[in-house]
Amino acid sequence: MPFTDKETYDPMCLKMKLSHLILWLFLIGLSTKSSAINPEKYVVNLASAENFPLASNGKIASVLVSKNDFSGVLRVAGHFENDLFKVTDLHSKRINSISEATDFVIIIGTLGKSEIIDQLAKEGKIDANQLKGKWEKFTTQIVENPFNGIKKALVIAGSDKRGTIYGIYDLSSQIGVSPWYFWADVPVKKQSDLHVLPGVHTQEEPKVKYRGIFINDEAPALSGWAFENYGGFNAKFYDKVFELILRMKGNYLWPSMWGRMFYVDDPQNAVLADEYGIVMGTSHHEPLTRAHAEWAKLGKGKWDFNTNSENLISFWKDGMKRIGNTETIVTVGMRGDGDEPMTQGTAIGLLENIVKTQRDIIKEVTKKPIEETPQMWALYKEVQEYYDKGMRVPDDITLLLCDDNWGNIRKLPELDAKPRKGGYGIYYHYDYVGGPRNYKWINTNQIERTWEQMDLAYQYGVDKIWIVNVGDIKPMEFPIEFFLDMAWNPEKFNAGHLDQYYVQWAKENFGGQNADEIAAILKLYTKYNARRKPELLQEKTYSITNYKEAENIVAAYKKLVQEADQINDELQPEYKDAFYQLVLFPVLASSNLNELYVSTAKNQLYASQGRASANSYAKQVKELFEKDSLLTNYYHTKLANGKWNHMMSQTHIGYTSWQEPKNNVIPKTQLIELPNKSEAGIAIEGSESWWPNSKEEIVLPTFNSLENKTFYVDLFNRGAKPFDFKITTKSDWVVVSKLKGKIDQEKRILVNIDWKKVPKGDLKSQFTITANKQKFVVNVIAKNIELTGIKGFVESNGIIAIDAQNYSKAIDGNLIKWTTIPNIGKTASGVTLKPSNFQSIIVSEQSPRLEYEVHFFCKGNVKVQAYFSPTINFSIHDGLKYGIGFDSEVPQIMNLNQDNSDKNWNASVADNIKIITSSHTIENSGHHILKMYGVDPSLVLQKIVIETESGQLLKSYLGPPESFKTK
Repeated sequence: MPFTDKETYDPMCLKMKLSHLILWLFLIGLSTKSSAINPEKYVVNLASAENFPLASNGKIASVLVSKNDFSGVLRVAGHFENDLFKVTDLHSKRINSISEATDFVIIIGTLGKSEIIDQLAKEGKIDANQLKGKWEKFTTQIVENPFNGIKKALVIAGSDKRGTIYGIYDLSSQIGVSPWYFWADVPVKKQSDLHVLPGVHTQEEPKVKYRGIFINDEAPALSGWAFENYGGFNAKFYDKVFELILRMKGNYLWPSMWGRMFYVDDPQNAVLADEYGIVMGTSHHEPLTRAHAEWAKLGKGKWDFNTNSENLISFWKDGMKRIGNTETIVTVGMRGDGDEPMTQGTAIGLLENIVKTQRDIIKEVTKKPIEETPQMWALYKEVQEYYDKGMRVPDDITLLLCDDNWGNIRKLPELDAKPRKGGYGIYYHYDYVGGPRNYKWINTNQIERTWEQMDLAYQYGVDKIWIVNVGDIKPMEFPIEFFLDMAWNPEKFNAGHLDQYYVQWAKENFGGQNADEIAAILKLYTKYNARRKPELLQEKTYSITNYKEAENIVAAYKKLVQEADQINDELQPEYKDAFYQLVLFPVLASSNLNELYVSTAKNQLYASQGRASANSYAKQVKELFEKDSLLTNYYHTKLANGKWNHMMSQTHIGYTSWQEPKNNVIPKTQLIELPNKSEAGIAIEGSESWWPNSKEEIVLPTFNSLENKTFYVDLFNRGAKPFDFKITTKSDWVVVSKLKGKIDQEKRILVNIDWKKVPKGDLKSQFTITANKQKFVVNVIAKNIELTGIKGFVESNGIIAIDAQNYSKAIDGNLIKWTTIPNIGKTASGVTLKPSNFQSIIVSEQSPRLEYEVHFFCKGNVKVQAYFSPTINFSIHDGLKYGIGFDSEVPQIMNLNQDNSDKNWNASVADNIKIITSSHTIENSGHHILKMYGVDPSLVLQKIVIETESGQLLKSYLGPPESFKTK
């Protein structure tokens, strides 16, 4: 959560008695509500002689805007008047001259464009120096007696068009109008009294110059909705998009592109963008403002500069002519037709010549020095390879660096790189069509990962362009706002504030209701969804036999459903549509999908075991598949009276390749025919075997007194007739959840240990299940561990698992510190070194490191699996590295990116984890210290799993749960 500098107040100007001042500050404190980008609340509900009354006692201030100001400012002033009406039910009067003003007036204008603002500046009533030459800055302040006949004015002044517009929308936000009032139906809370506090309220200048979104992969969802409601991607549609961007203080857009032509489909699109002050661009593969679809419709010949340069030049020249003097960042370079790579072996010289030709066109058409037209070259996919091999473009072109389409930045400038006039940008993804699999359906983006990667980029000097691919806009509302908020000032965001961002966002959009609870749901559902994209889920993702993984996944989602349902029941009715879109639907749909695949997995395994319950799970899969369609249908037909029809029509079940299926496809299940008799079978935790099919002994995982875990035995029927069972235990310290009963289909028997009855040391026992004239002997091994002398994480079943943030000791560097990023991990949190802009560290005893105390019961060889976020090698070095060793062992230097093959990358982004394994020898049992040494920046360690020679690391997606740790 970012924090701006607190406004300063002059007590001499306030002329308050001390008692009045104390009361005033106290009342402000009661009424303060922070907002995501604007934490200083300067609009309150309490009247004061020093405050400005926006609305009070049934009256509302009029709005004064010069007719000479930008038409976009006039338009947005109208939006503000509408916002005031939504909040107060009072209509504000628009006036255009000082002579029409009354006692209290809101004056809006742009320095150098509004004669009213210029006069206030000339008379010293506002400080022009705060605005002159600034980029997109606004100031909002109270001015006493600004002109004859006006007692008090609230002056919103901008350094330029967007500065003024941001000042207007900032005040709208302050009175309680969410940027998502239209796009997510966030209601406006009615208020009768609105008063602005004294002081100069400003957000200063943005730290990132161009901040925007890319509407992409917009079929079938957004396109279906746009055509139904607006007849297509025309100016009526973009009016809503431009307003949304500006309300979040963005300024840049790559428009919808697949089959769409922003400038051709509706010529008013560009006119409206220019009026609003939206800087337009085209995507990474659409040079000189021409949409890809335009070539198919208007182009002549092949998309090949070698053989068809004349037609391409003419095509590009027309693109530049039509934009006139509108604000545009012109894309240069060239990819193959349809966002594909160019022909293999494309010569760098050819591409450099293409860029030169394009710049000649820009210069010819604009008749301005080339550096006066903003340009960018996107190092997307194979284009980065050309750059790495030496291709260069002129210094005034912004190099748009890219992530790997999965939120992992591929390239950053070197720390000692010579500054570029054009600077650097980042193209980031919240949505993607491509390998290893499309992900388009639901929000799977953790703001923690976005913060970590974009903070990294900013620290490496990337501050010219930040743009994010947002797909259909919905359902990416929350991460979109986070991205644009952070882009305004990355320096105000840090790992420790991210939790607060969730809470503030929830407060803003749900009227302060259940903010902490909603924040917790937002944080967890995005965490769960980020573990594996829904399109990549399948029945084998989570283990249904090991570590209770699958059932824990389903239970965690169901807990979120229960909590979200409860909040929904408690919310004021007008907030329910917004809550369904922003919270409830993602939770319901994601929970349902995960349960669908776990039920499929159970059906398939249980069918192979002959369990009667297999057929019940087949039925459940059908019901859950149908529920998915019912949730979608409600979204389309009932939610907000059908306003969002089509918006959730993206298929997401039944992928067999990277590309989406035409329709959702139900997972395959198996029905089995049961014999007309009773027949018992059992299965145990940690094994896919079942008895009496297996000839091996039945041995439960080892119990130990420190963890005090419970393990299970499934007793199941392989026939159609029920049977009775009973259990007898050999030792009174073996406790089972049920000693006798009847089995229709199956029953889970929980087994634990009464440790008060167990002597110290290692013990063995058994219990016998008698069922249907069959007997099953289950072996139990228990370790009652003496804690004396044990420190740290303790080995169990030959495994030690550690969540990275639970280190015993952290040794920081001189200028860098170990930082825990809450919630970023698949299971817990992540730890990294911040700030990230440091050169590689040579490992020594003085190196920054994390230490983890562990206790082994045996000696010998061990393997350490280090779980990292799947960070890409963004440097020119051979990979990002870390050091690892036990005790005084010479650290091994491990390379996170040693295997950068497509197969390895596919696995790491699909799994959203990269696991690096090192081998070590433990000479003696007992206490040891595992040391993780920092070498390179941006490695985010999430988890550590140590496997001994006697251990059996069971297959799972998340890894074993964290081991017991002594206090």
